[in-house]
Amino acid sequence: MKQDSSLSNTRRNIVLTILVAIIMFSTGAAIAQPNAAVEQWPEVVPSYDGTPISWQRFGHGETVLILIHGWSCDSRYWLEQVPILSTNYQVITLDLAGHGHSGQDRQIYSMRSFGEDVRAVVEASGCNKVILVGHSMGGAVIAEAARLMPDKVIGLIGVDCLDDIEYPLTKEDYAAMVAPFQQNFREALHDFVTPMLRSTTEQPLREWILNDMSAAPTWVAMSALHELMAQYISKDLANNFDHLTCPIVTVNADMAPINKEANRRHMRFYQAIVLPQTDHFLMLNQPQMFNRALQQAITLVLEHQDP
Repeated sequence: MKQDSSLSNTRRNIVLTILVAIIMFSTGAAIAQPNAAVEQWPEVVPSYDGTPISWQRFGHGETVLILIHGWSCDSRYWLEQVPILSTNYQVITLDLAGHGHSGQDRQIYSMRSFGEDVRAVVEASGCNKVILVGHSMGGAVIAEAARLMPDKVIGLIGVDCLDDIEYPLTKEDYAAMVAPFQQNFREALHDFVTPMLRSTTEQPLREWILNDMSAAPTWVAMSALHELMAQYISKDLANNFDHLTCPIVTVNADMAPINKEANRRHMRFYQAIVLPQTDHFLMLNQPQMFNRALQQAITLVLEHQDP
């Protein structure tokens, strides 16, 4: 019995020694990579109307990437990009008003007000050379933000958005679109978002996206959806790009056709990178492929920025 006990203690000591070595090695590896993304306490800055906007900064670099989430999402949707991007660039994520950890007291959640949220963060960060990256609704937001900061924004990158900024949406089409949301928001959101996901998307990720988005504040989601669709009806979305001179690149899934001709009628430089077998949330379900394409888009922006 004593021998068994002694042997057991010896084995336990060996295991503990190995665990300590692993922890020390892991800590040393983290220290040896100063540019690696490390979770930091979010900062908060008031937007133009006083709404508190939560944001975080990662990495270092002259070029700054501002990552803007989509409708009823938040900055967590970029979790697969921040560690990679922050090794070469300064990366800033934020929660638009009404989303994530930002304030929800605004009455109207317009694309212009979201653009003001982005401007508030850029000014608080002290950055002067920024590329705005916007997913989904974020494509309309980065256009508004670029109009507000023409001296700071050197390029725009849309993520599965801006596939046709001249899309002919009518008031009747919009009314039919939102009618189910007025009956049952959660059920309608599931029906609205499900076709944006491929059947090959892993079930845990699919469920997380659908449940997370459907938990968004209903009044925020409906106001933002109304304001976004209104830009298509009024043609304001296309007109906004008429005022921009910075290069624009999109990284799109192959689920919808891209009207490059329409986009180029309003954009000085436009190029689309299409990723096969991906869906609307390609930055989450195909992160490695997407990250490579995003780097390609960044390179294109830097090559074609205004002199």
